[in-house]
Amino acid sequence: MSLNPSNTAAERPFGFDISRRTFLRGAGVTMALPWLESLPSWAAASTSSSKSPAFPKRLAALFWGNGVNSNHWWAKGSGADMELGKSLEPFAPFKTKLNLINGLFNRSAVGVGIHPGQTGNLLSGAPLLKGAVLRGGISMDQVLANTLGQDTAQPSMVLGCEQPISGYHETNFSMAYSSHISWQSAESPVPMEVYPSLAFDSLFENRGNRRMQSILDRVKEDASTLATKVSSHDRAKLDEYLTSVREVEKRVEKMRDDKARVDATVKKEGPAARFSMKRPDNGLPEDIREHMRLMCDIIALGFQTDKTRVASLLLCRDLSGLFYPFLDVRKSHHPASHEDLSDAYERITRYYVSQAAYLAEKLQSMPEGKGTVLDHSCILFLSNMWSGSKHDSTKLPIATIGSLGGSLATGRVLNYGDQGDENRKVCSLYLALMDRMGVELPRFGDATTRLAGV
Repeated sequence: MSLNPSNTAAERPFGFDISRRTFLRGAGVTMALPWLESLPSWAAASTSSSKSPAFPKRLAALFWGNGVNSNHWWAKGSGADMELGKSLEPFAPFKTKLNLINGLFNRSAVGVGIHPGQTGNLLSGAPLLKGAVLRGGISMDQVLANTLGQDTAQPSMVLGCEQPISGYHETNFSMAYSSHISWQSAESPVPMEVYPSLAFDSLFENRGNRRMQSILDRVKEDASTLATKVSSHDRAKLDEYLTSVREVEKRVEKMRDDKARVDATVKKEGPAARFSMKRPDNGLPEDIREHMRLMCDIIALGFQTDKTRVASLLLCRDLSGLFYPFLDVRKSHHPASHEDLSDAYERITRYYVSQAAYLAEKLQSMPEGKGTVLDHSCILFLSNMWSGSKHDSTKLPIATIGSLGGSLATGRVLNYGDQGDENRKVCSLYLALMDRMGVELPRFGDATTRLAGV
C-alpha cells in the first residue's frame, strides 16, 4: 500500500483486517511486502478455531536436463535420520522437509525418441506432435497459475538460465520442446525470462525513466512511515527484507548495461544473432552460479511478498551447452551426461541439487507466522530422464522440499518402481500436489487418480 489514513496501523489495533496485500510505492515502482504480524494482510482467511492466518501455498518447479549419476542418487530412512547419497548431500539440512520420490514416469515421453520428446511434456503429460506445428498440453504450473493467479499481481514466474534454441532435432521434434517446461496452451510455451535484471524489474513493477535508480531510494518515504507504525519485531523483519532486496538489486544493477549491449548487437545483426552468437560475454552473468542464485533469489522474494504463488525455473535446458569449469568438468552439460556414471557428472548432479537447496534455504530464512515461507511452499525438483547415456526416461529423478502448510507429509523416501505403470504416473503426483494447492481436477495428463502414499 501507499500509506494513507484509511489503512495505517496507527488508527487500528494490531490484528485488524486490511487489504489482502501490502505495498510500498514510489516513482515508477511498487514493492510488495512480506507478511508482518502488525499488518496481517492474509488474516482474512483465518480459521475461526485457531485465529491464525491461512498463509498462501506456493509451488516452484525447478528443472535440469539429462538426468543424474544414478550411483549416487539414493536415500534411505526417514526424517532427521535419513541417509543421503553423495549427490543428494546438499539436501541434508532439509531432511525432515524432503521427499525423494523414486520410480515415477511420464508415459507420453517413453518410446518417442530422445531429448525434445522427453522434455516438452514433462509438466503436462501430453503427447507431443512432431513437425512444424507445436502441439502438447498445458503444464501443471500454468493450470495452477490460471486459478491462483487471480489473487496475485503475477500469475506465475517463468524463468530460465539458458537461452531457448530453435530448429528441429533429428527425431523431428521441435527444439522448442527441449527449451521450455512451462506451457500456457497446447500450442504455446510461456515466454521465459532469462535476464535477471528484467525478472527483477517485473517483480517490483520497476518502470519508466527512473528504472535504473535504486528501488529502495524511491520507496524510502513509505518505508520510513511504515516503520513507525508496526511492532519492533516487524521493524526488524522489515529492515531485513529491505536489506535482502538491496543485496539482490546491487547484483542486478551491473547487468543492466550488459543486457543493453547484447540488445544493441541483436538490433544490428538481427534476431538470429541472439542464437548464433557464442554465450554472450556480458548480456547474461558470466558465472552461471551467480545467474542461478539470482533467479532463485527473485523467486524467493516473489513468494515472500505474495507477488506470485507459482514459479518455474529452467536451470538448464535439455541438450544444454552450459560449461562447469568451477567443477573441474571439461565437457559441456549434454556431452558430459553421456558419461553419466562418471565422477564429473556426479559433480554436475550434486551442483544442481545445491541450487534447489539454495532456494530452500532462502525460503526457510523468511519468517511467516509461526513458520517460514518454505513451510507453506513446495519445491518440485526434477529432470526429464534418469540416465543421460541411455536416454532412459522410464523413471525420473524427483524430489520435493516443503510441506505446503502441513498438507504434504515429508521426510520420506517413496518408491513406486515396482507398483505397476498405472500406479507410478508422474501426472498422479501433479494431481496430488494441485489438490493441496486448492486446485482439484478430475484428471490431468494421463492420470485420473492421485499418487498413492503422498
